Amino acid sequence: MEEGKNVKEQKVGRLEEWRRGLKALRADTVNKLKKALPELEKEVKRPTNFVDFYSYAFRYCLTEEKQKSIDIESICELLDLVLGSQFREQVDFFVEYLKTQNDYKVINNDQWMGFYRFCNEISFPDFSNYDPELAWPLILDNFVEWMLAKQS
Repeated sequence: MEEGKNVKEQKVGRLEEWRRGLKALRADTVNKLKKALPELEKEVKRPTNFVDFYSYAFRYCLTEEKQKSIDIESICELLDLVLGSQFREQVDFFVEYLKTQNDYKVINNDQWMGFYRFCNEISFPDFSNYDPELAWPLILDNFVEWMLAKQS
């Protein structure tokens, strides 16, 4: 019973967060929201804000109190939605890898954030500056191996 209450409290909290956001945007109708979205998208895409947005997108998908990871199917959709316009090629190949591999059923926050760092720092698709000795999540080491095998 207590667990059901926590889920309900989370939903109420998210609804309140949504309402505060709409109020801040002065968007009390769908048309006003549509007009506000382009400016909001520009604000989110600023490099100083995007990493916070990217991290928030993962946390937003955690629907249960003690949940720490998100299933692969949802992650694939989330990656496309959040990173697809910025890193189309990396996202497409990583999603393909996630859908074909059998080692991972879920992605945690460290793996999620690691992929964003990977997209920003690693030369793609040649991986010329990728060093597997550095502290990358194992899933990214496996992804690079998969990509290199696919390329040869």
